[in-house]
Amino acid sequence: MAVGATRRDAQLVLDDLSFRIISTTADRDPGAARFVLVHGVGTSHRYFARLHDDLARDSDTVSVDLPGFGGQARPVRTVEVGEMATALGHALDTLGTAPFVLVGHSMGAQWVVELAAQRPDLARAVVIIGPVTDRDHRSMVAQALALAWDTVGETMSVNRRVFVDYLRAGPSWFLRQVRRMVDFPIEDRIVEVTAPVLVVRGGNDPIAGTGWSRLLRDRASHGWMAVVPGHRHVVQHTAPRAIASAIRAFVASTS
Repeated sequence: MAVGATRRDAQLVLDDLSFRIISTTADRDPGAARFVLVHGVGTSHRYFARLHDDLARDSDTVSVDLPGFGGQARPVRTVEVGEMATALGHALDTLGTAPFVLVGHSMGAQWVVELAAQRPDLARAVVIIGPVTDRDHRSMVAQALALAWDTVGETMSVNRRVFVDYLRAGPSWFLRQVRRMVDFPIEDRIVEVTAPVLVVRGGNDPIAGTGWSRLLRDRASHGWMAVVPGHRHVVQHTAPRAIASAIRAFVASTS
């Protein structure tokens, strides 16, 4: 964490949905971007920690644990992507510092795209890392196989974080959200996003392939793309400096 920065960890409950909000306030220039990092299905803020710390060197940065993940209470009902995005928007309203650069990884890409489509006032820009679900592989089986192949090539550090978080989420809640993930047409919703969009993938990511990532870039109103060679799906953990650099360059070019 940068010298002079302050960090806060807060719980927020909206109806029956519980959020954890980890905020770092940096010494920054007026008008500097503010980042919100949203994890994917089954995971938590923990695999965003390295990217969070890099961005927080000069920008206010928030990581969110969504309901049912990262130790948050599991909703007793199914929560659709649209409802989760709406609730996330209400959570961000409490910060009083909009608009944000919304950064989502994997299923987090779906939640931030949906949020940006619903609430353009909250989105200065959108960054989607390893976005899902490729419409040519839109099934539970296809996604399970891609995840298994990615796991084989990920680092032990990634796999430890991810699988501990999967266990914390529990199989029932995890599978209910995976079904929502598989069904969500992000390629249609991204068309409704008016903010600039950066699509990021690891060069060896078997989940978010090249063609699929390019499709999302091209369907965005203002789309860019960045690839980090040699990395896989959880590229924000294995190459945080490269991801932070790509995000900063993108934000600077679209401001």
